[in-house]
Amino acid sequence: MMSSALASSLARRNVHYGWAVVAATFLTMLVTAGAVGAPGVFIVPLEKEFGWKTSEISSALAIRFMLFGLMGPFAAAFMNCFGVRRIVLTALIIVAAVLAASLAMTSLWQLVLLWGVGVGLGTGLTAMVLGATIATRWFSERRGLVMGMLSASTATGQLIFLPLLAKLTALYGWRLSVCFICAVIAIAAVVVFLLMRDRPADIGLPPYGAREIVPTAPHTESFGALLLSPLLILKEVAASGAFWVLFGTFFICGMSTTGLIQTHFIALCGDYGLASVTAAGVLAMMGVFDFFGTIGSGWLSDRFDNRWLLFWYYGLRGLSLLYLPYTDFTFYGLSLFAMFYGLDWIATVPPTVKLTTRYFGAEKTNVVFGWIFAGHQIGAATAAYGAGLTRTEFSTYLPAFFAAGIACIIAAVLVLALGKPEKSKAPSAIEAEATT
Repeated sequence: MMSSALASSLARRNVHYGWAVVAATFLTMLVTAGAVGAPGVFIVPLEKEFGWKTSEISSALAIRFMLFGLMGPFAAAFMNCFGVRRIVLTALIIVAAVLAASLAMTSLWQLVLLWGVGVGLGTGLTAMVLGATIATRWFSERRGLVMGMLSASTATGQLIFLPLLAKLTALYGWRLSVCFICAVIAIAAVVVFLLMRDRPADIGLPPYGAREIVPTAPHTESFGALLLSPLLILKEVAASGAFWVLFGTFFICGMSTTGLIQTHFIALCGDYGLASVTAAGVLAMMGVFDFFGTIGSGWLSDRFDNRWLLFWYYGLRGLSLLYLPYTDFTFYGLSLFAMFYGLDWIATVPPTVKLTTRYFGAEKTNVVFGWIFAGHQIGAATAAYGAGLTRTEFSTYLPAFFAAGIACIIAAVLVLALGKPEKSKAPSAIEAEATT
């Protein structure tokens, strides 16, 4: 098989095959980020073509964010049972199919069904839970760094796709942009098929940093028990205050990032006279800083108290959002905002995953983090709809941005309420596998 041959070739160069899996996962999460973020480019064109209100379009995008998060815990269970590669390929096919179908939409209910429900379910299968699964399953060392790299795929997707999509939309319309996304998803599906493997044991390897091969545990659960398992885990961890602090702060994280900036930033800049291509360029600038900030966050999360990292990330993000209305939307002002905001856009993910592992154990990380990430996306959905409603009712986005900035300050204080977790023990073979 190609994977075994590649694994042997990489081994001769002293490179673990897990890095090839990381590459395939990075590409998957990158194109998924493009699919999730693309509607932010399309808000104004859809308003002009169909006469839909911002709040109506935002309702579909809010459903997308909600399902994107709520699918996470179940996606983790599906990956544990059916395998990562099957679930990722299924997700990519769903997203490509519903986006292709949206080329013929003419009614608002079709937008809600396709871009809300369809894209939400499909991308939800490849949300941050996928990165957490790969990091804990393929790596017993460097997990924070790997999670940082995979989290940075969101920024990279934004950096690559949004300016290009804005340009294509301005020149040829939003439909050609959708076709482009579908083509990129097809390429990602081929790469996943060729490179992705479920576990290191599938090609006779231990996880990176471990010495023993972890055998794949047989799954004897019924499908009903499989669907029930995330709910049982939620019931168990809901008794922990640490879970609700992580859930609540990640709610604010989603509210202040994907739901607000990724969805409405281009339309906000348009309100102040900036062209969509220029606004997308500012988002791309954020993506550059976020790429390095998130990878750096992964490196830091392996070495420092993750609670204090989150304190600084949320605090600086809150200050940057409060500063945004005072930039006067000049190039200098927006560049300064892009730098400070971009550095910690997704930087909160590696410390949150590390804290999830420390409080609840590596073997439950992907499912528990799936529920925490659901909080992130509920926050994103709240901001996506709420900011759209604010613009429709008051003709301005600014109250939503002020509210998000204040919420981030609250999150920075709240995260310090977490008790210091006990220092992690060296991962056992079973913990290194992490997802039996």
